[in-house]
Amino acid sequence: MAIRVYLDEVLRSRGMTAKELCAKVGITEANLSILRSGKAKGVRFGTINRICYYLDCDVGDILKFDGNLEAEDEKEE
Repeated sequence: MAIRVYLDEVLRSRGMTAKELCAKVGITEANLSILRSGKAKGVRFGTINRICYYLDCDVGDILKFDGNLEAEDEKEE
């Protein structure tokens, strides 16, 4: 995946559990788990906004581009 998710590291550094973040942000633990694993196909800006607000971080702290292009066609091969 061209976008790496560092949510676990930020949660750990803030001393917050995923369950606590879910309660604050208003998303299910299952959806947060999908995001944390890097398997999410998309995420709403509003959700990212709330995550960053409650973790007191920037988007770049939790999502990073690895420099590669991931095309839909390449994943199927």
